[in-house]
Amino acid sequence: MGATPPAPATAPVNLADHEALARQRVPDAVWAYWAGGAADEHTLRANGAAWSSWSLRPRVLRPLQGLDTATQVLGQPCPTPLLVAPMARQVLAHPDAERATALAASALGVGLVLSMQSHTALEDVAPLVGPGTGAGPLWFQLYHLGDRGHTLALAQRAHAAGYQALVLTVDAPLQGVRDRERRAGLPGADTAPLPHWPTPHPPGDPAQLLQQAPTWDDVRWLRAHAPLPLLLKGVTHPDDARLALSLGVAGLIVSNHGGRVLDTVLPTAELLPAMADAVQGGCALLVDGGIRRGTDVFKALALGADAVLVGRPVLWGLANGGARGVAHVLRLLRDEFWATMALCGVTRVADIGPEYLHHIKNTNRSRLE
Repeated sequence: MGATPPAPATAPVNLADHEALARQRVPDAVWAYWAGGAADEHTLRANGAAWSSWSLRPRVLRPLQGLDTATQVLGQPCPTPLLVAPMARQVLAHPDAERATALAASALGVGLVLSMQSHTALEDVAPLVGPGTGAGPLWFQLYHLGDRGHTLALAQRAHAAGYQALVLTVDAPLQGVRDRERRAGLPGADTAPLPHWPTPHPPGDPAQLLQQAPTWDDVRWLRAHAPLPLLLKGVTHPDDARLALSLGVAGLIVSNHGGRVLDTVLPTAELLPAMADAVQGGCALLVDGGIRRGTDVFKALALGADAVLVGRPVLWGLANGGARGVAHVLRLLRDEFWATMALCGVTRVADIGPEYLHHIKNTNRSRLE
């Protein structure tokens, strides 16, 4: 993420402005928890920079009437190819936490993936995401912690509450080595309830965590028993993508966990083309990591993604103004994407393809600088 920009003198006009304002509002420990990455933070920085390594090649003099950002994900109509990524402990940003995020996402037609580590019960969030074509997808994110009974019970709760898919995070069998967070100490709110977490909480000992880490057998089992379509979040290798496809998963989310788990993993903008080639449209393909501009959204779709997820900027907006702050962040990103489509001569999301991109191969910057 680099250095935090100075706070704007006026109301925020982009996501960087929201970042600067949020930095002034939250304690150092919370900021370290949000902003920090694993180890030396190479992947954290590279995630954002990698989108800039793709330049746009717009077309001109095309009719632009009827420009529409709507698309489909998992066969569901979506007003925009944007979803809020699953993020834990949103109460650190605002007392309304996930409720505020859900209200804002629903109002903007943006999908929502609720974290298993939320402080708000999934049944309380679902009614805030209004049904109908105006709302984006509503999915529930899972960690499999070695207890299939608990995992399946959560999946059944999500189904009963109206969630449309499950997102199993597969790239974090244990927490990454996050130096910035360890120096600052853990932020507060540890006493807030975690309504989806098993009781007693899973052990913190790394050896025990590895013993209960999910495997492909668990994916196969969950795919067979869960009442909802299953996506895997954190798949970055094409061979794993093909294996997931053979097991019948509904989708993959190309993600390196925002650079928070394993440092020096390639940025998602560089991972995405090979992943798209591996799945060949056989399942939904989404991506997260460093999305900060509408041009980034356009590039992700041109590289083969069906939609993108946005994480940290949502927390900035939440800290700055609750539901209104989140809505402003999402509106900025949505409007920038709309403008990018127009300026590239594209009126339908389905028409965004690699012909609108050029990769800058000869740069003086390391990919993991």
